[in-house]
Amino acid sequence: METLNEQPKVWTRDSAAAEKRDVWTALKRGLRGRCPRCGQGKLFRAFLKVADHCEVCGLDFTPHRADDLPAYLVIIIVGHIVVPVILWIETDYSPSVPLQLAVYLPFTLIASLLLLQPVKGAVVAVQWALRMHGFDDQNPEK
Repeated sequence: METLNEQPKVWTRDSAAAEKRDVWTALKRGLRGRCPRCGQGKLFRAFLKVADHCEVCGLDFTPHRADDLPAYLVIIIVGHIVVPVILWIETDYSPSVPLQLAVYLPFTLIASLLLLQPVKGAVVAVQWALRMHGFDDQNPEK
């Protein structure tokens, strides 16, 4: 029987690439829909479709795994804005139900749609900054 004495590859912070990745800078760039590395290229090719790579610096975006997190975050953000306003207006003014539905539903829909792309960009940018899901050049699993 043949044995292999090959040492397993172990990832450590010291073995990571020298490229400094600032989380806050990446987060701001992601919120604007820009490449988290250079801040120039577009992060999205359509409303919620992340581009394959940055056309300026060539950063590969395919390893991202945003999945459902942006939608959950948008629900939490919009809910924390809308629910207190609804409760305040209902307790102080008691408007009719049709009027409430005519105001709250469109506001909730528009706010959710406006926040969805920036939040998804921020999630992808934070994944890049923290070297998650294949954004690490020194990943031993590659």
